[in-house]
Amino acid sequence: MQHSRSLTSGPTGAQLLYLAIPLLLGNIFQQLYNFAAAIIVGRYVGEAAFAAIGVGGTVMNLFIFILTGCSIGVSIIIASMFGKGDFHGLRKECFLALIFGGAFTIFVSAVSVYFLPSVLRAIHTPAEIFGATGEYLRIILGGLLATFYYNLGASALRAVGNTRYALVFLVTAVILNAALTFVLVAWFGFGIAGAAWATVFSQGLSAVLCMVYIRKKLPFMVPAREDMKYDGALLKKTALFASLSAMHQSSLYLGKFLVQGAVNLLGTASIAAYTATGRIEGFSLAVGESSSDAISVFVAQNMGAGDRKRALKGFLTGLTSLVCLSFFISTLLYITAKPGVALFVGEGQREAVTQGVEYMRYLAFFYVFSYIGSCYVGFYRGTGRINVPFIGTTIQISVRVILSYLLAPVMGLKAVSLATGLGWMAIVTFQTVLFRFIRKKERIEEEAVPVG
Repeated sequence: MQHSRSLTSGPTGAQLLYLAIPLLLGNIFQQLYNFAAAIIVGRYVGEAAFAAIGVGGTVMNLFIFILTGCSIGVSIIIASMFGKGDFHGLRKECFLALIFGGAFTIFVSAVSVYFLPSVLRAIHTPAEIFGATGEYLRIILGGLLATFYYNLGASALRAVGNTRYALVFLVTAVILNAALTFVLVAWFGFGIAGAAWATVFSQGLSAVLCMVYIRKKLPFMVPAREDMKYDGALLKKTALFASLSAMHQSSLYLGKFLVQGAVNLLGTASIAAYTATGRIEGFSLAVGESSSDAISVFVAQNMGAGDRKRALKGFLTGLTSLVCLSFFISTLLYITAKPGVALFVGEGQREAVTQGVEYMRYLAFFYVFSYIGSCYVGFYRGTGRINVPFIGTTIQISVRVILSYLLAPVMGLKAVSLATGLGWMAIVTFQTVLFRFIRKKERIEEEAVPVG
């Protein structure tokens, strides 16, 4: 099983780093996924098509977050079974995820396409790009099955410690998407539909590559006839983990969507500044998200193996490392705030640059809380407390949205930065109180066990 990696023994820090680096690179490439496509469409089709991709991306990302969340939930179960050595149960989980997850995705795909016109009207899509946005999204949403199977395959690879090939297939998808978009849009003149078909095809090919790789290199994960059975208890657990993870991922996105509404009330300069800082923030937060995923896999494998102490050690090692790293990243973001914002909005947009710099420098003081929160998310997911990240995120988003709308009219864009930081502090407070309660309960249980 050289293409998988057991995390139940060996140096904790080195194993976390082995997991985290490919995950970090993957998160960065994920943000680049539609970046090249948008530039190509804007250059060869026009401003209206570029705007249509922007609006379409807002809707598309919500569904991607839902499917990604479902895959994360499944991966926690796979990682736990892998750590336990329960390969029959692991294969049953893969089978159930493939069949029932695929059926759920087809249902979501059909419903989303049917209600697409209503959704576009609800978000006030301008009439001049309504048709193009609908054309783009009908293809994207119709191809959600490819997106789900790619995310499921990549998450399964990460669950057994193989983050390297999950990254390889993601990079393949990103490069292929950019190349196909250029060919279909610039050479063949397929317009915005060409960009959509390129996205679906690249996701589909990456899904196939994932599945073929698993079949050839990780046969212990491939369901045999005796594994292809309905298991009501396991399906119920899978549905619970997948749904809670999906709600966690989508609530993060919905929260950002609501905050955007508060920013839109501040004017064009604030919108431009917030868009620029959002791009920078996405890359900096990728560090926390990658560490969260690495801790999640590590903790899940060791909890499956029954080694609760090693699982806790992995979490604390990751937490300590990320807290130290957060001070470096915060300092870097504070120092480079002006050139970073100007890179996206241009030196000539002085008001936007000024607001963006204020936003970034306020937020720089709070990144340590964001990274601590990410570590806690990995820990709670890995221990099977899959509802905790959702509850914590709901608290964070509530604080962030309410304070943004209350303070932005008075303080401007820096109020949104302050609200974001206070939201991170709120979620860390909740997570820490709960963690202390869990540790206290575990100590009492350990002391109650008779010696000998």
